[in-house]
Amino acid sequence: YEMQRMKKIIIDDELCIGCGACEGLAPDHFELKEDGKAHVKKQYSEEDKDIIEEAKDGCPEGAIEIKEEK
Repeated sequence: YEMQRMKKIIIDDELCIGCGACEGLAPDHFELKEDGKAHVKKQYSEEDKDIIEEAKDGCPEGAIEIKEEK
């Protein structure tokens, strides 16, 4: 039995241009704040993995990463 690794959504502030694509695709997980950047609203969950992957792939700057926690 292997323990389920925790995954975490990371947004690269340097790359994010605040286009809102992630918020449009996955509003439960991403939001644009006053600084004009996307922020993680709700962390990664397996049941939402498809919509999170879609938002990650939809980011024109590739600013969203899903990291496995060790």
